[in-house]
Amino acid sequence: MKSTMLVAPSLLSADFLNLGQEVEAICATQCDYLHIDVMDGHFVPNLTIGPLVVEKIAKIATKPLDIHLMTRNSEFFVNLFAPLKPAFLSVHIEEVCHLDRLIEEIKSQGIKAGVVLNPHTSLDSLRYILPKLDLVLLMSVNPGFGGQKFIPYSLQKLRDLRDLRDNLNPQCLIEIDGGISAENIALIKESGADMVVAGSYIFGAKDYAKAVESLKI
Repeated sequence: MKSTMLVAPSLLSADFLNLGQEVEAICATQCDYLHIDVMDGHFVPNLTIGPLVVEKIAKIATKPLDIHLMTRNSEFFVNLFAPLKPAFLSVHIEEVCHLDRLIEEIKSQGIKAGVVLNPHTSLDSLRYILPKLDLVLLMSVNPGFGGQKFIPYSLQKLRDLRDLRDNLNPQCLIEIDGGISAENIALIKESGADMVVAGSYIFGAKDYAKAVESLKI
């Protein structure tokens, strides 16, 4: 039987006026990771948080960090965030020119390396790098903003990725981000995801613990 779904609540949807309280509240649930979206206003049309804020989050978080870089010049941002020693550090395949080298750099610092694919990006681009990866994150919405609807063709892409992963690197985790809720979690798990990122679904709930629990199927 497949293991229970890993859940990484996205702090993008948290109340930033009370961020410390939000981090403590979400860490009190049965979530597995805290997902941190780093946006630079260039790769995506939004700005979020930098390493100084993430450093403060890391000091009070009791769950490991899953950092997703939605940035241009990913090498620069990897050097900014790697000293915080997140569990995962992921970069977009669409942006990185020397991906093999950057993955090796992340892993050399004792951090698990991930690659992110936008909704339209072909899985063919993963074929040669997948054996080196610890995580592949599929975006099931267009990145940049929370609260978007799940793109339906993401399920077929998820199934295709599962087949590719099982063939090339069975230990690599498959994560999916965007429009995740209790309504589609069963299909998402059935299609091959090991981990889900959920922001507005969890932080928009009255009871964070119940919202997380509903995804851990």
